[in-house]
Amino acid sequence: MEIKLFINGQFVESSEKIIRTSIDPSNGLEVAKYHVPTAHDIEKAIAAAHCAFINPEWKNMSQENRADILLKISEKIKERSKELIDVEIRDSGSTLRKAKADVHNTASFFKVMSKVARELKLSIPDESASRAGFSLNTREYSPIGVCAQIIPWNFPLVMAGWKLGPILATGCTTVLKSAEETPATAAILAEIIRDCGVPSGVVNIITGGADVGRALINSSLIQKVAFTGSTAVGVEILKTAAANVAKTTMELGGKSANIILNDADLSIAVDGALYAFLYHSGQACDSGTRLLIQDGIYSAFMDKFLKRIKDVKVAPTTDANAGMGPVVSEKQMNTILAFIEKTKAEEGKLLSGGSRITEGDFAKGFFIEPTAFEITPEHTIFHEEIFGPVVGITKFKTIEEAVALANNSKYGLAGAIWTQDKNLGHKIASQLEAGTVWINEYHLLNPGMPFGGFKQSGVGREMGPEGIMSYLEVRHVWESDCNEREKKVWLDAIF
Repeated sequence: MEIKLFINGQFVESSEKIIRTSIDPSNGLEVAKYHVPTAHDIEKAIAAAHCAFINPEWKNMSQENRADILLKISEKIKERSKELIDVEIRDSGSTLRKAKADVHNTASFFKVMSKVARELKLSIPDESASRAGFSLNTREYSPIGVCAQIIPWNFPLVMAGWKLGPILATGCTTVLKSAEETPATAAILAEIIRDCGVPSGVVNIITGGADVGRALINSSLIQKVAFTGSTAVGVEILKTAAANVAKTTMELGGKSANIILNDADLSIAVDGALYAFLYHSGQACDSGTRLLIQDGIYSAFMDKFLKRIKDVKVAPTTDANAGMGPVVSEKQMNTILAFIEKTKAEEGKLLSGGSRITEGDFAKGFFIEPTAFEITPEHTIFHEEIFGPVVGITKFKTIEEAVALANNSKYGLAGAIWTQDKNLGHKIASQLEAGTVWINEYHLLNPGMPFGGFKQSGVGREMGPEGIMSYLEVRHVWESDCNEREKKVWLDAIF
């Protein structure tokens, strides 16, 4: 598979023929060769997005037509689901079950965006701000302009959908950068977008590393940067965006607390805790990697937990029954293993796993055992995001202690509470410094609700009304309802 740059509605080669390779993390085999843009290519992509934004074909398109295009994209994703699932498995190391869910969720998201576009009101009179005989006040919304969007490697298709859906719903344009580890499904999505009638230049898709991202966001034509990735990179992007006063949406790192109370239903909570940190080999920003267990059930919980963790099938992604596959790259694997060794050196109590899996075919990929440590806030992994199948388990006594432990983090992306007392669950949720809190659940998201973080987990929100509004500028239009000269309130101010 060869992935070219998608610029102004065409797939084109890198102007300097810079070509790299993405590999299957399950076996090390080549998945695709992808073209890396030069500074000249990036400038062309931004210019195409700018021209498309001011082109009447897109600028004056009705919301009904935008909605129809989004619905077509959703349907085309479904039509090409088998291809997308196969590519996503090989490119990102997703299990079959995860890849199926990702393709389904992406199609569903574009369908939701179609409804949003159809119902989006861009001119809203405000009766409470208006007064008969004096003024009529209206809020008018306009697309923010040319956007730079940067997505991570862990959910490449889903993240592309999250970014592009609001672009098409609001009338913005974009240059989206996919991660160099996982360029494949974004390229297929570019084909779908083109075939569904999106005008040339509205969506441009390139692939590359940090240098490509820096060149993209440096342009004075970029009015908004939407980034999903690490907090460290997010800080760098914020500094660059500030120079051009570009708007930003940042979904950054997480170190989410998963709280198990004494009255939790262990038949569900144990499996929920495993799902919280092992889903996609722990490579989810909202993973529940700090497992906080109340002392009254600690022994019973851990007995079940350490038995059930052995039931999680780690396997190459060609195995349809795999519950957990590889991590995305050798570099990521080595980072995770270094955290494991550091925790051992800090005398964290290793309860399960802790090593790379190397026997047989596993040696060709980047597999790590599901790993659990018993830790305290003194351990590094209590605070640092690992992005791998590693959980730190901490015992607590009181609700107050649980909340303090949960909030003892620079991050605030997500969290969960497992309890049969729903009122108590909501009371604790209101005290957690986190953008998403689940009660007796984990990882599930709703496109109608906002997703994003407190503290160093981000700026702004994606999805929900908040996510849509971040792509719009608001204009206050004041219309006088007073047409008599002598009644103008300002008349005697200068005359």
